[in-house]
Amino acid sequence: MQEDIKKALEVLKSGGIILYPTDTIWGIGCDATNPEAVKRIYELKKREDSKSMLVLMENPALLDRYVSEVPEVAWDLVEISTTPLTVIYPQAKNLASNLIAADGSIGIRFTKEAFTSQLLQRFRRPLVSTSANISGEKSPAFFDEISEEIKNAVDYIVEYRQDDRTPSKPSSIIKLGPGGQIEIIRK
Repeated sequence: MQEDIKKALEVLKSGGIILYPTDTIWGIGCDATNPEAVKRIYELKKREDSKSMLVLMENPALLDRYVSEVPEVAWDLVEISTTPLTVIYPQAKNLASNLIAADGSIGIRFTKEAFTSQLLQRFRRPLVSTSANISGEKSPAFFDEISEEIKNAVDYIVEYRQDDRTPSKPSSIIKLGPGGQIEIIRK
């Protein structure tokens, strides 16, 4: 795993994109502060950049760097969640502009998974995390379900957990609005 982290870091720092295991399903990722890298992922997924992607972070203490105002309820949601949870926050900042939704929001998930946690600790920036598929196609549950088109288009494929057959599913998604208003997007 350490060699994978080292190689993934080199690619991320040079503006590249990686294919990697997350706390949910396999993802395509890049430096969430690099607009050119984000653009490459939109192109790879054949996805309109008006449909924003989420960001993985390892430490909730860093949230204030990327969200202007964190509603109080967000801290409670992050703390009590026992399964992967993506929270859509209003007023994103310090991220690639083409990653932020038209309404200024950004989806952020905090990971506790070993690989992504260590990668994020060493990278010290948020990581784009989007399912490893072409937009509109089924999200692959396991590495061997990822298309050759995706595999051939990334700059580095993480070897760690490629044989893992542990069932997983995408995260729940909650959107926070003004005054701590909560909207459930996906259970």
